[in-house]
Amino acid sequence: MQSLDQLYQVVRCRQADPFEGSYTAYLFEEGLDKILKKVGEEAAEVIIAGKNTDRADLTGEICDLLYHLTVLMAEKGLDPATIDSELARRAEKIGNKKPSHASDPES
Repeated sequence: MQSLDQLYQVVRCRQADPFEGSYTAYLFEEGLDKILKKVGEEAAEVIIAGKNTDRADLTGEICDLLYHLTVLMAEKGLDPATIDSELARRAEKIGNKKPSHASDPES
């Protein structure tokens, strides 16, 4: 995803060379707890937008979540190539649905 790579590079630049007024620099300055809080908030907003019918709102919320996940990736030293490799590995799995367990009607 080229745009995710571009976003990641901007985030890493703000991390390496923060400037006043940068929201990204602010998140890094506040630290991991703040970044994680924002990821959680944005995930909840995606859930709410997903229940509604406004596609533009859902798109915006997904973008917000991806941005904050990208900040988390940079904070933890994960680059998009690492994530892409894991996604490719997972895509190779066939029949990866977890088996369901039969319930015991007598228990």
